[in-house]
Formats: sequence, C-alpha cells, structure tokens
Amino acid sequence: MTIFQNARFYTTVNHLKDLPPTRAEVAFVGRSNAGKSSAINTLANRTRLAFVSKTPGRTQHINFFDLGEERYLVDLPGYGYAEVPEAVRTHWVALLGRYLQTRQSLVGLIMIMDSRHPLKELDWKMLEFFRETGRPVHILLSKSDKLSRMEQQKTLASVKKALADYPAVSIQLFSSLKKTGGETVEEVVERWFDAYLAQGQDEMPSA
Repeated sequence: MTIFQNARFYTTVNHLKDLPPTRAEVAFVGRSNAGKSSAINTLANRTRLAFVSKTPGRTQHINFFDLGEERYLVDLPGYGYAEVPEAVRTHWVALLGRYLQTRQSLVGLIMIMDSRHPLKELDWKMLEFFRETGRPVHILLSKSDKLSRMEQQKTLASVKKALADYPAVSIQLFSSLKKTGGETVEEVVERWFDAYLAQGQDEMPSA
C-alpha cells in the first residue's frame, strides 16, 4: 500500500486559529480547474476522498487527510477562479497566503497545473510567493492524456526550462484519467517526509 492509499479524512478548517497540531504535512495547491481534487483521488485510489465538482472553486476550506505515522496531506483552496463572491475570494487569498507563509509543519508543496496551460500568471505568483519559505515544490502537469506524446515531452521540457532558476522545484507529467505519474509523486513525497522527520523541522528537504 502506498502512502496516499492510507489517507483518511481528518478535519477541515476555515481559519488559521483552527489549524490542527501536526508534525509533518504536504500541501496540494493549484488553479481551480487544474485537476487538483482528481489528482488527490487518483493518488489515494479513491473516487471521492477529495470532492470533484463541475464548478471550479468548490474547495473553500483547508482540508486535512491523515496519512499515518504523523504525516498529513493538506488540500488547499483552488486559486484563480473569479466567479465567487469578492468577500469569499478575499478570504481564500488571505487564508491560503498566511498558511503557506507561516505553517511550521509544512514540508513541501505539490502544485498542480493543467499541462495544456502551464505557468499562468497566478502560477508564477504562487511560485514566487512560496519561494520565500525555502521549501520544495513538485509540479504535476495534469491532464497529460489530453496531449500527444510529442506534445507531452515538449511541454515538460518547456516548463523545466522556464523554471531553471528555481532549484527547489521539480516537474513531472501526470494523468488522473490514465492513472500515470503516481509513483513519481509518491517517491517525492516519501523522500520529503523521511528527510523532514529525520532531520527535524529546522531543515527543509530538497526538491
């Protein structure tokens, strides 16, 4: 059984003061239509662990899933979707930003981008914002089944080139539909957790 297949819902919060005490957690983030919930469900081999909605922006809270052995998966609100009330969107932005900047037990960030539309403006802003923490980022180029094999390799090479100055960032192709790329994600996250828990919270793992 893989690390993600141990996942079980733990809690959901809408304010930083309600964040649970955890030793180590990996967060999933992405634009509201990038396929984040589908990726989490695929990795956990479940159909509805993370809610998949036909309306992007459905995830409004920070959702925690217990992976066992003091490790947690955190599903963060999607960003970049405009068709929600301004007050709600403002709250999301503030909640997301403060969590990413201040969460001591956050080991690394799994960032999901649609492989057909990678590195949009808000993706760059997220990368720059999180870069200040010194923690690693692993990018999943999702929905890769929508591209031909040649297009997949071209997109992967292009994103790697664009992020050459981001040594803490690693990138891979991923498809929830075809269930491809999961093993690589698991290896990255396992390595992050093992390094973090072995070295202590003051030393961050590399990408």
